[in-house]
Amino acid sequence: MQLILPQKVKSIIHILEEGGYEAYVVGGCVRDSILGRIPEDWDITTSAKPEEMKRYFRRTVDTGIQHGTVTVMLGEEGFEVTTYRIDGIYEDSRHPKEVSFTSDLLEDLKRRDFTINAMAYNEKKGLVDAFGGRTDLENKVIRAVGNPQERFSEDALRILRAIRFAAQLDYTIAEDTLIAIKELAPTLKYISGERIRVEIVKLLVSQTPELFRTAYEVGITKAIMPEFDAMMETPQHNPHHLYTVGEHTIRTIQEIKADKLLRLAMLFHDIGKPLCITEDKKHIHHFYGHDEEGEKLAKEIMQRLKFDNDTIRIVQKLVRYHDYQPEADMVHIRKAIYKVGEEIFPMLFPVKRADIAAQSKYRNEEKMQYVDEIEKLYQNIIEAGDCLSLKKLAVSGKDLITAGMMPGKELGETLSLLLKDVLEHPEHNTRDYLLKQIRS
Repeated sequence: MQLILPQKVKSIIHILEEGGYEAYVVGGCVRDSILGRIPEDWDITTSAKPEEMKRYFRRTVDTGIQHGTVTVMLGEEGFEVTTYRIDGIYEDSRHPKEVSFTSDLLEDLKRRDFTINAMAYNEKKGLVDAFGGRTDLENKVIRAVGNPQERFSEDALRILRAIRFAAQLDYTIAEDTLIAIKELAPTLKYISGERIRVEIVKLLVSQTPELFRTAYEVGITKAIMPEFDAMMETPQHNPHHLYTVGEHTIRTIQEIKADKLLRLAMLFHDIGKPLCITEDKKHIHHFYGHDEEGEKLAKEIMQRLKFDNDTIRIVQKLVRYHDYQPEADMVHIRKAIYKVGEEIFPMLFPVKRADIAAQSKYRNEEKMQYVDEIEKLYQNIIEAGDCLSLKKLAVSGKDLITAGMMPGKELGETLSLLLKDVLEHPEHNTRDYLLKQIRS
């Protein structure tokens, strides 16, 4: 098998080989190349130790030198080059107590997570595949290298990575690997929120995000997001629904495009329902206030997983307003855009459609028509260039002060009243009219 390597990668390998060392591309770049994909990164593994590598390259960065990793800079590009290594005992389901270097490539490959990531390649030796990674790629299987209990005990994040790779590649998980996942899923509690977040996002935006269901079934979500388990176990005996809250949620994620913000919004849109469930005399379930409760819960979970503030803000708003139904006329839609936010309001259309598509057929056509109607009104408002916020108001706080108003609470209240007028009557958004209103 011949893989096409970038010229700079070939150059690094050649320089190390000229120095008497072995060097190979390894891991995900080999996997992706075999699959006919363009690798995002090219990782190189070598028998050379860090101090030996640094003698052969003019510009290097000590990225993780204690673990044998040096970044070689060629022009503006950096390539991680890591010494073959053997990991010592893992004491915290994440870090080896010690790392020792080795001259044996197979010793390095056997410590890697999955067979499809444990292949190496260079142009001299070709593909080195000691654990059947190529066969597993052909058979579309995620399989741990060697003993899966040992691999997952070394780094518990691999448990979630197995599900994520299965989702990204649309592969199945080998039976022994799945058994070990179920057994060791609770150890994910030792993994940082940042590392969990990365895998969750990759799973969500994959081609098969419904593997979130598998994450629940094997006990992963119980360790990293127990709120999702509550959703999976909350029924919805209601004419509008067919599934549990969790199953409905999974189906909404499938119904929306693979965008991080939109899929996170669907993941959390009904997360408040388990806390809000009530049952009437006819045994019909209701979930009053679940949007407000969901907004709070979404923020808590996303902060726990160390999401950035902007992502949290947008997803919170989408959760809060996913069920919002303003009257379908220009005035109410202008007010709704102001209330929700100009940036976020149009994101509600795909959110609402995904939500409806994952419900029962009860009044389904009527619901979709409503979304179509408010989206058309929204487009008309945008095309008309109507004022939708204080920054587009024809007068500012400075204008009000010049007109004789003192800075303070009253000034803010006056601007809000003027905006309310303009939202109802967009033709009023002129400097002359608004200043006249202030004077009167």
